[in-house]
Amino acid sequence: MNKVLVAGVDEVGRGPLAGPVVTAAVILPEDYDLPNLTDSKKLSKTKREALSVLIKEQAIAWSFGEANIEEIDRLNILHATMLAMQRAVSALTITPELVLVDGNRVPELGIKAKPIVGGDGLEPSISAASIIAKVERDGQMKAYAEQYPEYGFERNSGYPTKEHRAALLTHGPTPIHRTSFAPVQAVLDF
Repeated sequence: MNKVLVAGVDEVGRGPLAGPVVTAAVILPEDYDLPNLTDSKKLSKTKREALSVLIKEQAIAWSFGEANIEEIDRLNILHATMLAMQRAVSALTITPELVLVDGNRVPELGIKAKPIVGGDGLEPSISAASIIAKVERDGQMKAYAEQYPEYGFERNSGYPTKEHRAALLTHGPTPIHRTSFAPVQAVLDF
């Protein structure tokens, strides 16, 4: 009997004040066993980057989806995340029979889907998606740091750290800041 083809989906970047929300979808081989495969937040940057390379080499299929700053501000972060997840799943070169999504909601995919709270630490395909999405988004934020060096994006990935919030007050928002988020809106209203 053939095993059901499963894709894991996760997002990175719901909480930052700047940058896109990035999602990944990953279909792993049956009985895949990569040591240290877990939630990306529990891994060091070095380990995440090494695992990301291995996952991309060994996965049956993987893809990214993204929602940009304008979409986040227009739709809200939840709906933008669902859109990015739809984009990741539709970008897969193989259509899965089941999609496992980290969290308590699933986007409309036209494919059977199941939410799993804490799935990035429980399901290998979601863990893999978590890892490659985090490495992808961190790379994008590092590139933005070169354009906007005052904000420390290479260190904070757009999250509202003390350094980032201070830079926002001093320099104002950049074009990659989410104007619908309260700390950015507060600076705009100042």
